[in-house]
Amino acid sequence: MSGEEKHFIHEAFESNYIAPVGPQVDAFEKDFAHKLGFKHAAAVSSGTAAMHLVLRILGVGHGDEVISPSLTFIGGVSPIIYQGAVPAFIDSERESWNIDPGLLKEEIYMRVRTGRLPKAVISTDIYGQCADLDSILEVCAPYNIPVVSDSAEALGATYKGRSAGAGARAAIYSFNGNKIITTSGGGMLVSEDRELVSRARFLSRQAIDPAPHYEHSQIGYNYRMSNVLAAIGRGQLTMLDERVKDKHRVFDHYKNVFSGVPGIDLMPEAPYGRPNRWLTVILISPEDFGADREEVRISLERHDIESRPLWKPMHLQPVFRDCAMRGGEVCEDLFERGLCLPSGTAMTEDDLERVVNAVKETAASKKRVFA
Repeated sequence: MSGEEKHFIHEAFESNYIAPVGPQVDAFEKDFAHKLGFKHAAAVSSGTAAMHLVLRILGVGHGDEVISPSLTFIGGVSPIIYQGAVPAFIDSERESWNIDPGLLKEEIYMRVRTGRLPKAVISTDIYGQCADLDSILEVCAPYNIPVVSDSAEALGATYKGRSAGAGARAAIYSFNGNKIITTSGGGMLVSEDRELVSRARFLSRQAIDPAPHYEHSQIGYNYRMSNVLAAIGRGQLTMLDERVKDKHRVFDHYKNVFSGVPGIDLMPEAPYGRPNRWLTVILISPEDFGADREEVRISLERHDIESRPLWKPMHLQPVFRDCAMRGGEVCEDLFERGLCLPSGTAMTEDDLERVVNAVKETAASKKRVFA
């Protein structure tokens, strides 16, 4: 917490608006849209809820297919299943670790020939780095395939000078507890399309028709954000630029220390944008470093330091075993060698050095064992 949250929470309590909806929700949506340069925003209960609403509004339904990168978190993919549709996965490109526009183009061309165009394409901004959105839009535009940007991890990142997700039909953000700013749980749907956002807001509030009684001509959802959580979000949003700055400080420390270590590489930075460095991720080549990803992770755990492998690709997940996949070698390699290091904005130089030393000691200890 930054401290600013208390002011807005006090406003919420003073107004006696505690339940979902309320003036803090309205203000958070307005502040967020203005900060990121979007025209319209709807605050909801999670990034997954935001994605579900977008797919529902785009008409994704039973038997449809939606294309998604395989290297992503399941929260951006499961709404496809909610709608009775089927995901189809695309490999990553090494330049950004995001969906490979070249492979996407191959997939779309194949589907044009077979008459099976996807209902939508999801573009994920992995670990706070934007996908090459213009290239993705260029592939999809001739066939009027809508593109949804899963920017859940990329708040504060930019692509060609614009906010993550800008240019897509809609973009979604997450305020989960591990994100760069948090409302403890929550999300935001943003778009230039007023009607789309208005529709999402309607569906998120149980689709209550205008009437003196509770009238429902459609099925909606309880996806609203509470007034109190929106107050927290307003306070957090004032610190976004500082949080991004601190994330880069953490990344730069790791980069400087590991730059001369054989077998360790950091996530690359695509030339078209500036990531928010939500998480610092390293790739470990065991033949050069002397220990593999899992040995390093277990060693850090012994030092009471939490680290995690990259997202396990969706096409390797048991629940998606029967889904189509184009490529796979890149994201499988990233998963095999990638490790997310502690990246909290409150980490001190001593904290960072403790992590670095524990990583280095893993290879040194293994060498001593086999000496």
